[in-house]
Amino acid sequence: MPRDKTASHGKIMAAAREEFMEQGFEGASMRAIGERCGMTAAGIYRHCRDKADLFDQLVSPAAGRLEAWLDNHAARYAEAVRRDGRMEWRDSEIDMMKEIVYPNMGDYHLLTAKSQGTKYETFLHDLTERSQNQLLRYVSMLRARGIDAWDIDPKELHLLLTAYTAALFEPVIHNYPAEDALRCLSTVEAFFLPGWKQLMGF
Repeated sequence: MPRDKTASHGKIMAAAREEFMEQGFEGASMRAIGERCGMTAAGIYRHCRDKADLFDQLVSPAAGRLEAWLDNHAARYAEAVRRDGRMEWRDSEIDMMKEIVYPNMGDYHLLTAKSQGTKYETFLHDLTERSQNQLLRYVSMLRARGIDAWDIDPKELHLLLTAYTAALFEPVIHNYPAEDALRCLSTVEAFFLPGWKQLMGF
């Protein structure tokens, strides 16, 4: 009877998720993953190149969803300027956390707290850089349209965005229950959004 590769892959991914969640990437082993799913390490290697590839298969969809949200977020703000020639408050990373991150806390805990030793270990820093570059492009666009935009040193902006990102993801790193995470998010929203709106001129 032919092997069900889809079923085998599902078992491997479930076992790998458990192992990475408990041990982190660096502490996890292919042997332990194999023991969890009843396969040899050699059998697992038919589904991935190595441990890093296995981790990537688990977290890359979650990373991609955040990157896509941020790109669409920037596009929504830019479209308002192109269409109406003015700034318009639309949404914020608070919405990103509510819509994508907190409903999938386990995925993002794995990505942010268990990725030491992988290409994702600087994910939050990279996310901050992405947000900073998008915001600076938006400010340049506003000035090009003759709008009196916020004049801020990139170093100062990086400081603010780093603090903001850290506050948003702290409940994720510590894998808070949903109720606690949402309560913390309300506090972050009350503290940061008035400041962002004032600095940006909304």
